[in-house]
Amino acid sequence: MIFGLFAYDWTILLVIPGFIISLWAQIKVSSTFKKYSKLRTYKGITGYDAARRILDANGLQHVAIERVRGDLTDHYDPRANVIRLSDSVYSSCSPAAIGVAAHESGHAVQYATNYGPIKFRMGLVSITNFSSMLAIPLFFIGLAFAAEPLMLAGILMYSAIAFFQLVTLPVEFNASSRALRALSGSGMLSQDELGASKKVLTAAALTYVAALLTSLLTLLRLVLLASGRSRRN
Repeated sequence: MIFGLFAYDWTILLVIPGFIISLWAQIKVSSTFKKYSKLRTYKGITGYDAARRILDANGLQHVAIERVRGDLTDHYDPRANVIRLSDSVYSSCSPAAIGVAAHESGHAVQYATNYGPIKFRMGLVSITNFSSMLAIPLFFIGLAFAAEPLMLAGILMYSAIAFFQLVTLPVEFNASSRALRALSGSGMLSQDELGASKKVLTAAALTYVAALLTSLLTLLRLVLLASGRSRRN
């Protein structure tokens, strides 16, 4: 009987566009990064050099830069106050690597200047992590057993995930904007090289847009499923 609930679930079609968009965004960022990773900047500045210069120019000499394994595993850790650059960025002289390194430096500058959205997003991390583990299982348990409180709880938790994705957008766009301004003003890159870095950061931004769209489509699906179950009852 439980399986019968999902036999004619047309709402599954809502998941397909989200999957396609997310897959396209990942392919786009990977291919763009790979394309511009093959170029070498005229001045031979590495990702590490770019990050260090931007940090120092903003009085953030205390922020460390570490190397981590993997590709595009770059991130800024505000708790440790460390920028971690991947193997493909740390010592690379490509405009792709410099753009990514500058972007992570942008996040460090956001924290240092008390940029509101990033502080707000940080405050949502715990509840988002909690919601990501329970939202879907809780909802479908409620759906299977016609328990509306469980369905509602699942929807509310998934709403928190979608809201987190929404808050993430201005944070990431602002970090990229800071990165490009810093690279442009410092003279580390030529105009052509700066354009290449911008294309990499724009492609990376698409992954966050895709994540938000996917979350919204999934949330819509949950609402429709709950509404349909309530009508049947």
